[in-house]
Amino acid sequence: MARNIEIKARIESIEAMRTKVAALADHGPIELLQDDTFFTCARGRLKLRALSATEGQLTSINAPNHIGPKESFFLSAPSRHQTLCVRRFPWPMVKLVVYAKHRTLYRVGRTRVHLDCVEELGHFLELEVLLSEGEQSALGVEEAHKLMAALASLRRNSSRGHTSTFWLNTCRTSACRRHQ
Repeated sequence: MARNIEIKARIESIEAMRTKVAALADHGPIELLQDDTFFTCARGRLKLRALSATEGQLTSINAPNHIGPKESFFLSAPSRHQTLCVRRFPWPMVKLVVYAKHRTLYRVGRTRVHLDCVEELGHFLELEVLLSEGEQSALGVEEAHKLMAALASLRRNSSRGHTSTFWLNTCRTSACRRHQ
């Protein structure tokens, strides 16, 4: 199972952050439109991501719900027919939350940097520091903090918990148009 250190922060403006990220990036930007559906799961989270009408990804995620950097274990597989994929599970599934977002993806070294505009919720910065097998998570946390400092994002703006939990519990006051 792959693992990373992830940290999320609410940001005022994707445009303001885009310039800072682009200056540090080795790759990007890649623009993505995504519809994510999170389901109840006995352990962790199950996310079905639709990238188009025929392409998607099913991901099992195990990460704690707390503020700041966290170690996340995940396993992903491509899916071609999202509706059929969910119907084939041998147990009943309950949707927790569905959201649409426009993601701008960059890579800074081994870190994936996401600038997300989430419909009805606002703008977010997410870092995912990919860890190698056996690597101490503290090294990834240190790398995430260094990159956050370089981007001048304050840790006090870190999102609480995991993406689905945070976005599910966030007030839906920010206007965000999917096709900006």
